[in-house]
Amino acid sequence: MDSSLNAARRSRELRRVAEERVDVLVVGLGATGAGAALDAASRGLSVAAIDAHDLAFGTSRWSSKMVHGGLRYLAKGQVGVAHESAVERGILLRRTAPHLVRAHPYLLPLTPAVSRRQAALVMTGYRLGDGLRAATRTPRRLLPGPTRLNAARAHTLAPILRTEGLRGALLSWDGRLLDDARLVVALARTAAAHGARVLTRCRALRLTGHGAQVRDELTGEEFTIRATVVINAAGVWAGGLDPQVRLRPSRGSHLVLEPGTLPGLIAGVHVPVPGESNRFALVLPQPDGRIYVGLTDEPVDGPVPDVPEVPEEDVRTLLGVLNGVLEVPVTREAVAGAYAGLRPLLAADGRTADLSREHAVFSEGGVVTVVGGKLTTYRRMAEDAVDRAVSSGKLRARRCRTRRIPLVGAGPRPSGVPARLAERYGAEAGAVHALVKEHPEEVGLGLTKGELLWSVLHEGALDEGDLLDRRTRIGLVGRDRDRALPATRDVLERFSRA
Repeated sequence: MDSSLNAARRSRELRRVAEERVDVLVVGLGATGAGAALDAASRGLSVAAIDAHDLAFGTSRWSSKMVHGGLRYLAKGQVGVAHESAVERGILLRRTAPHLVRAHPYLLPLTPAVSRRQAALVMTGYRLGDGLRAATRTPRRLLPGPTRLNAARAHTLAPILRTEGLRGALLSWDGRLLDDARLVVALARTAAAHGARVLTRCRALRLTGHGAQVRDELTGEEFTIRATVVINAAGVWAGGLDPQVRLRPSRGSHLVLEPGTLPGLIAGVHVPVPGESNRFALVLPQPDGRIYVGLTDEPVDGPVPDVPEVPEEDVRTLLGVLNGVLEVPVTREAVAGAYAGLRPLLAADGRTADLSREHAVFSEGGVVTVVGGKLTTYRRMAEDAVDRAVSSGKLRARRCRTRRIPLVGAGPRPSGVPARLAERYGAEAGAVHALVKEHPEEVGLGLTKGELLWSVLHEGALDEGDLLDRRTRIGLVGRDRDRALPATRDVLERFSRA
């Protein structure tokens, strides 16, 4: 089937799901939900997948863009979580999403705040992590091993580091995403290509053992989707649909620094958080010139907001940690934007920073709920949820196939296209380039009207927020968003019904 998602396909699929019964209804279209839709559809099951908002509207677009091998969990003795993370990282790098996930270098500066003993322990951890890489058969050509750098070499990768007292740096490699929201879009489109009916702006009002009462958020119409089994993959909102789920959300805030704020930065930088054991802030340069700095880990009480806000306290905290290693401090004025995501951590005693990132699957009365986990392990979470759905609903299905299913865009990159398009769209870059040549007007961060049009015609974008805040990340900085709005509205007005 066609992998394109757009307004016309949404209208057709809405009519069908209101009339038919599906094997599996997935609620939530973040990474885990979109992954579950792909998993179930690729096993030969009929699938509908819905979200109250958009693809990657929630936690999945607010990550640190890391696809990591679980080194932090290894340090805490959580070997199973670390191994699972390394396995899933290897699958993404080698098979399913090599166009979206790549190795990236990270430095831990050896400042006076990092003792020689601590540096030795961290390097031991890096080597154990490299052992996990080897054990999970991720080749070193995709993920180089760790090493120690002298101060001069560290400065070539991160010239912004404070010179005084710098003994060098520890260099490690891990996976990173160009854009976490694009991973979710690729998952949803691949699921659609396998026959899943992917419906955004479709809110689940109530789950039952036989489906869900839902509302089309564009028209207000309510109807029933009938299903043998429902998979609740609503993340931090899962408890609102399944009362047996107890979560303790944690807010992870990131700063978005102006392009040019940290000139010459090539590698990511791990900055030890003062007074914390085995906890680091991450400084990560972006292809658009911006720099992301994160992240906090603060408990969130009360109602879960649709879009979390970053409190000024988090901004001050992150700037304080960052400036501890810089030659020239970053001022508050250099913070062009900020974002926060809420992690759906399983409730337990203790600080959220210490809660397990393991996931859990619950099932009762035809509803399967999957919670916890992290972005890197979305595929395994989806597999476990669909396994439980098949068992619970006594469905006839093939075994999981998603370890070897390439996502939309994987494959050889076409020649003769700009490198930026090849890096962003993979095998689809040629088709995108054709639209860019027809509509070359820039809308911001080097992106063009042609790329916005591609998102409307093929990636399910329905409104300004879809285009500026998820298909692209222009909207992370308010003034960039304002500048891009006229062109964005023009694209939507001219082509949304194409």
